[in-house]
Amino acid sequence: MGSTLRSLRFAHLVLIAGFTTLWFFCTPTELLAQTKAPLLNINTSTTADVSSGEVFGALKISMLVSSLVLLPAVLMTVTCFPRIAIVLALTRQALGTAQTPPNQVILGLSLFLTFAIMGDTFQRVYEEALIPYSEDQISHGEALQKAFAPLRDFMLPQTREEDLSLFVEITKSKLPESPEHLGATIVVPAFVLSELNTAFQIAFLIYVPFLILDMVISSVLTSMSMITLPPTVISLPLKLMLFVVIDGWSLIIGNLVKTYAS
Repeated sequence: MGSTLRSLRFAHLVLIAGFTTLWFFCTPTELLAQTKAPLLNINTSTTADVSSGEVFGALKISMLVSSLVLLPAVLMTVTCFPRIAIVLALTRQALGTAQTPPNQVILGLSLFLTFAIMGDTFQRVYEEALIPYSEDQISHGEALQKAFAPLRDFMLPQTREEDLSLFVEITKSKLPESPEHLGATIVVPAFVLSELNTAFQIAFLIYVPFLILDMVISSVLTSMSMITLPPTVISLPLKLMLFVVIDGWSLIIGNLVKTYAS
């Protein structure tokens, strides 16, 4: 009985599909055309009145939007972002908390600290380069020079002289009369190298107390013949407690900001 009902239902569906197909092919094309969407008419004539100012403005907007592709690279090379991100990541590693806090939290905190530290520099770039360029007061080359000048003023005090000399030799450039005339091909890589060196020095100072604590706990466990117990099981809670008691995150971030106070 059940198989008979399934057969009747299948036959019913086949009949419905057949009648629908016959109606589609037998219906006049005039009726079907009424249901179609209207065609779009595109005017390809060249008689439209388009001013050169509109074309230049559209080109300028497209160039500004395209430059956003380079924004992450600029952010990681000409700002204080690398030092902050490296120090926070190595602090997490010194604590031994694996992926806590996660990378998103560290990168987000580093990004907002970068905006806080370099707020005045970004404001100078906006006022001296972006606004005059958007108002057609300066050219592309002048805008790039005026935008790089505040960034260079920020990078030079944080850059070591030996790193500048190294990239002057690499690029085979002539020494200018003053460091303010150095180009981006010298200042930017020298600044990144100096930031990496400084970040590793700060991270070493952060590592030392945690390393001493690990060595003390390991020696205590060895003297008690508790070799099978991993030292991290005991050292991790102690390091977290010590870090919270001294307010470690605020202490590290506060001192990081002070390194750029000059």
